[in-house]
Amino acid sequence: MRMEISRDVFPLAQVFTISRGSRSAAQVLTVRVEEGGAIGRGECVPYARYGETLDSVAAQIEGLPFDVDRRALQELLPAGAARNAVDCALWDLAAKQAGRRVWELAGLAPSAPQVTAYTLSLDTPEAMQAQAAHNGHRPLLKIKLGTPDDMERLEAVRRGAPRATIIVDANEGWDAAIYAELAPHLQRLGVALVEQPLPAGEDEALRGLERLVPICADESCHDRASLAGLRGKYDMVNIKLDKTGGLTEALALRDAALAQGFEIMVGCMVGSSLAMAPATLVAQGAQVVDLDGPLLLAEDRAHGLKFDGAGVHPPSAALWG
Repeated sequence: MRMEISRDVFPLAQVFTISRGSRSAAQVLTVRVEEGGAIGRGECVPYARYGETLDSVAAQIEGLPFDVDRRALQELLPAGAARNAVDCALWDLAAKQAGRRVWELAGLAPSAPQVTAYTLSLDTPEAMQAQAAHNGHRPLLKIKLGTPDDMERLEAVRRGAPRATIIVDANEGWDAAIYAELAPHLQRLGVALVEQPLPAGEDEALRGLERLVPICADESCHDRASLAGLRGKYDMVNIKLDKTGGLTEALALRDAALAQGFEIMVGCMVGSSLAMAPATLVAQGAQVVDLDGPLLLAEDRAHGLKFDGAGVHPPSAALWG
């Protein structure tokens, strides 16, 4: 088996800002595995929040044995971007070699379109109201918050999109006092979910707060090992393949989380359709789906995912799986 890594850059349609900073392009690593004439691909987005860089993730992948399989991979690499790209490439390779779809190999039901959130970049209240009005036809909007002016922004988005369901992502930008102050207003404005309101290392304070809006763990939840520390603090977990380290662990995390009473959100980093494709399998039946990465790009990969009024569709075999 041959494995190749390439660095790809996808310019964004507009500058994308969260509480931790801004970006104008998605920088990803693409893994390509080839065996017996069949080719599998996977994509990951190294994330600085977790100490990852393009160089560090590429080095992890380059250190793997040439004949690695999915089972061995789970022990050779930790949960994270490197394992994700290789795991998804190996799933794709197996599907190509078997002449079947990945959902069949994984013992899953056929995938169907899923309604996905569309993310509004953090900006001035006026700009966010304009973004909301432009995207008000979408059924689910996600707002990036986590600054002192959050209420102005939230009110502005609700004015711009009065009929859309809204979920909020604070990206660890609040503390317990700020969240307690904002929670009644989130409820008043019909916010359906707040994602990671407190820093992952300080979320113990969530146990004592009144639960007016469901709370979802993002940075606090990576893989199955995270679940034990989330009970009593969160209602939902956000499964992202770049955190779980691939489709293999993402499916296992989904099953374990459901068994422990958590609801499921399936999210993404900002990447291309190749990164979202495996996540569409995990998203089947999830309470919240947030796989809008390709919609934020100026240009996607060939054979990109289809997005329409039904949501994000499963990938074609030409793309992945």
